[in-house]
Amino acid sequence: MLPRSLGSAARRLGLAAAAPARACASSASAARRLWPQSDGEESGQDELPPTPRTPEPEERRRQPRRGEHRRDLSFVTKASRDHSGLTRQLLDFQHDTIEEEVGAEHDPFMGLKARFLDFKKRNYVENFSNYQSLAEQQTPKFMVVACADSRVCPTGILGFQPGEAFTVRNVANLVPPYEHGGSETSAALEFAVNTLEVENVLVVGHSRCGGIQALMSMKDDSTSGFIKNWVSIGKSARLSTKAAAGNLGFEMQCRHCEKESINSSLLNLLTYPWIEKRVNEGTLNLHGGYYNFIDCTFEKWTLVYRQGLEGGSKYAIKNRSTWS
Repeated sequence: MLPRSLGSAARRLGLAAAAPARACASSASAARRLWPQSDGEESGQDELPPTPRTPEPEERRRQPRRGEHRRDLSFVTKASRDHSGLTRQLLDFQHDTIEEEVGAEHDPFMGLKARFLDFKKRNYVENFSNYQSLAEQQTPKFMVVACADSRVCPTGILGFQPGEAFTVRNVANLVPPYEHGGSETSAALEFAVNTLEVENVLVVGHSRCGGIQALMSMKDDSTSGFIKNWVSIGKSARLSTKAAAGNLGFEMQCRHCEKESINSSLLNLLTYPWIEKRVNEGTLNLHGGYYNFIDCTFEKWTLVYRQGLEGGSKYAIKNRSTWS
């Protein structure tokens, strides 16, 4: 029986209560300490020694007083520990960019800047009306769950254009079951299915997945960590792989599990009541995809979910194809 207790789910997925007022007051007080007070406000800090001449307001902004540079360094250090302070810097200096003195040959952002400007010229400007429409709303037909692996970008592989696919990426492209509770993946699914009303959910796995290797090599008695806790979601796929391909080498077991975990995630999708409801209504389709970057092929299939299928199962695969 699939979990249906919305009340229990609400308790599991409920947001934490707001921080106590005294914490907010403390943060506000810290923010006030980070930022220079406006003229007329009292300050408990020691003042700098007087200079021979008081510059005019315009000149004072252009020329820092003696010792002021050292105070700025301390200020930046404090702001780095306070996100509100950092945001204030962005707001105050949005028209006055401070460039770091980094050689162009060593700056990793120079290439990104060139690509962005090329995108703006060749894509954004030429499709301006489309981007104006996207600025008002998004109506994607796909929700994509893909791996965080840098070699597997669904936009690059499948050619999604802006507004076509609502995407979430995580280690090993796993979908936790509904009873697992809140996660960035379940939150993205909820928004995509209930608010954007996407018509398709596509789970994309890939070859030589480090997350699947971690799952397959995981020791039950090993020290817990973020990676182990996350990939443990795929334990059922690991058990199925051991049963079906336990006689094969580790690499082949991982390859088997890469596809097994996709199907496991597809079944986990059906544990979400609002996904199961829409699948039963025929307004949502669930798909699996497997990208092999060794030989650049892509396998795609669709999950069938209904009672009374052949063999008494509720699940089947249809529309399987390989793109090569």
